[in-house]
Amino acid sequence: MKSSIRTFSLLVAIVWSALLPTDAQVNVTQEHNNLSRDGLYIDAAFTPAAAAGLTRDLNFDGTISGNVYAQPLYIEGGSGPMIIAVTESNNVYALNATTGTVIWQRTDLGPPVTSGLPCGNINPVGITGTPVVALASRSLFFDALIDGATKKHFIYSLNVDTGATNPGWPVDVNATATYNGITFTSLVQEERGGVALVNGIVYVSYSGYNGDCGMYHGWVVGVDINNPSNVHAWATTAIGGGIWGHGGVASDGTNMFVVTGNTFATNGNWMGGEAIIRLQAGPVFTGQPADYWAPTNWFSLDQGDTDLGGVSATVIDVPGATPSQLVLALGKDSNAYLVNRNNLGGIAAPVAQANVSGTNRGTSAVTYHTSQGTYFAFHNESNTIRAYKVTATNPPTITFAWSMSQTGRGSPWVTTTDGTNNVVVWIAGVAGDQRLHGYDGDTGAVIYAGGGANELMTGTRQWNTGMVARGRIYFGADNKVYAFTLPAGTPTPTPTATATATATATATATATPTATATATATFTPTPTATATSTPTATVPPSPTSTATATPTATRTPTPTPTSTPTPTPTPCTPAAPNAQSATNVTFSSFTAHWSSVSGAIDYRLDVSTSNSFTTYVSGYQDLSVGNMTSYPVTGLSAHTTYYYRVRAYNGCATSANSSVKNVQTLPCTPKAPNVQSATNVTASSFTAHWSTVSDATEYRLDVSTSNSFTTYVPGYQDLSVGNMTSYSVTGLSAHTTYYYRVRAYNGCATSPNSSVKNVQTLPCTPAAPNVQSATNVTSSSFAAHWRSVSGAIDYRLDVSTSNSFTTYVPGYQDLSVGNMTSSPVTGLSAHTTYYYRVRAYNGCATSPNSNVKSVQTSP
Repeated sequence: MKSSIRTFSLLVAIVWSALLPTDAQVNVTQEHNNLSRDGLYIDAAFTPAAAAGLTRDLNFDGTISGNVYAQPLYIEGGSGPMIIAVTESNNVYALNATTGTVIWQRTDLGPPVTSGLPCGNINPVGITGTPVVALASRSLFFDALIDGATKKHFIYSLNVDTGATNPGWPVDVNATATYNGITFTSLVQEERGGVALVNGIVYVSYSGYNGDCGMYHGWVVGVDINNPSNVHAWATTAIGGGIWGHGGVASDGTNMFVVTGNTFATNGNWMGGEAIIRLQAGPVFTGQPADYWAPTNWFSLDQGDTDLGGVSATVIDVPGATPSQLVLALGKDSNAYLVNRNNLGGIAAPVAQANVSGTNRGTSAVTYHTSQGTYFAFHNESNTIRAYKVTATNPPTITFAWSMSQTGRGSPWVTTTDGTNNVVVWIAGVAGDQRLHGYDGDTGAVIYAGGGANELMTGTRQWNTGMVARGRIYFGADNKVYAFTLPAGTPTPTPTATATATATATATATATPTATATATATFTPTPTATATSTPTATVPPSPTSTATATPTATRTPTPTPTSTPTPTPTPCTPAAPNAQSATNVTFSSFTAHWSSVSGAIDYRLDVSTSNSFTTYVSGYQDLSVGNMTSYPVTGLSAHTTYYYRVRAYNGCATSANSSVKNVQTLPCTPKAPNVQSATNVTASSFTAHWSTVSDATEYRLDVSTSNSFTTYVPGYQDLSVGNMTSYSVTGLSAHTTYYYRVRAYNGCATSPNSSVKNVQTLPCTPAAPNVQSATNVTSSSFAAHWRSVSGAIDYRLDVSTSNSFTTYVPGYQDLSVGNMTSSPVTGLSAHTTYYYRVRAYNGCATSPNSNVKSVQTSP
């Protein structure tokens, strides 16, 4: 470990701990501040007026090394106040929260992965997900992907005050995580989501890599923080079903919630994908309908790669609603779903559902309360940040609140001065304008517009979110943590709700000698000097407990063997397995199968290109695969015949060889896709569709105004669209004929071109909507309604007391209400006649006015 702790900084830390009462501490210990993943920060300094004056602290150093996708943390006490930052270079930093200088750093965990992954869009890959801190034990937990002969995920625990690796850690996920015969394989599993700590167990979620390659699963791995050898896991039964969202695992304090993506080869049998999953402590999944929810069209979502799990789960409470305890999922299908988190309901309709416009992928949402009600907000891939209300009704419904154009692909966060007032929704223009932006939580009005030249960040990464502590916003980017400060002084500390500090006395000394089997010498070269930095650690007696564990095992006398009669032994050698036909054959892999053998505890696999096994495929000679009856064989050559056989081992002896099975991998070049007709045609866009191709990991799209493709629409020549069978083509001209074709790529070669389809965009001006009668009429409000218009992406509403619209009700002249067919109109006078009309907008032009409807408010 490279430690930068100095005696002076240790003395400062001790003085700080003495002066700062524990009940006044502010700590941001996890992704989005709370287990609910609500993203809510209570800080009395963040009034709208103060927020408008936010500036970057140019004296804050913040220098780190590596790309950053994880939210920083803020920890007080001990060596604090400090900022914890992690990078894709497998570096971990503790920075002084005021100056941004390094308190300690770890740069020796192991190399990140830079090559050899089957697909992906992050390079290098090291620490991606946001860590979590257990305040009671002053321990930091995170997942790191480390390169080597075998690429492996390790779950680490470090002392948050010194950076030293805690005893018994790290946990090798490959070696410890299994579920119903499925073993964890780091090569095909990515860890994006925030790590959660619930009642003494740290939970880490996993997806596949971008491109949906390999036989990955959605995984949640749980490690007991007081006994890291106690590892449990859950995985989707089907291939796929990754947990992709930045928030990772959410919790209501008892159960854990994750949202899964699309699965493969299910034949219409639900096997864990496209769902909200509720896990009990462990994690444990009961499989009962109360513990999962999937939409009734889940199989259609699977086939279209339209993941329900576009965004991580968010726990939402709606006072006055029935049910009131909900969990939110935002899908790539542009829908928001709310489900009763106390009884998810199986494959069924949700409690509430609404089209919220735009694809949602990879990010986290926020939820907050104001005097106006309960909201959730998110940033979509249409460069828009949107907010919706959840009504306090039976059942609750989802209604549009506000929408603002905002570039980038970040996850929002929220500040409030007291929990319900002065709510500001923040977003960073990651991969966009790279500036912070703040919006009024009730109206969407701009509070902070990004600042000046000094407030421009660089190297911000998709999905990431900011963090708030003591009148500051911190944001992690490539090679730097940025600090932004309010013009006012530091506010009176408001303790953040960090329910994760529920760990019992963290007897990390329970790491018995077996823990050293994970080659910790290469991970934890901890200098003895670090012991001087932990006077506040309150577990002095426990380290000596390991010395008393070994003598008891050697003092047992052994005079009794002669009194035990020896039965006639059964034969030691087990029967040979019966090799069965391979499945899941691709150009570079297949899955070998065999029958189980009574008493076997392990099977040994051979794979060769020779039926006499004179040579072996590298890594597949007498390979121990554990107590399972199938195994994926990867890294093979295309269009080649392979042979495999298996032996059983029962702890006493190894069986004879099984029979031999042969299998031929597929040819390298995949078949051409079959292009299908376009849908969602507007004046400026359409959605192209094509059939799936076996083993394809990616598709390449061409779009042209010529059926011979002599020229291409800018940005649409050999465009890689990932492993999906539809794609939205945008930025087109109105009333124009376009042609498109597709090629499949399987990691080995690209197919020939598909057939060609043509589509004509709509005329620029959309049809006028048809306005319908108002509903929900009160003395001060009503709900306006109209019919949808093909191709419309927004509607503009006028409200007046004149049927000629010579004047307008304040705020209701050409009001953009989003892609909705109703809108509440509020703040009206009693017993007054109002008139309303609507226009449609399709991204190209605005329609003529609709017909006019009148409505009289109640007396």
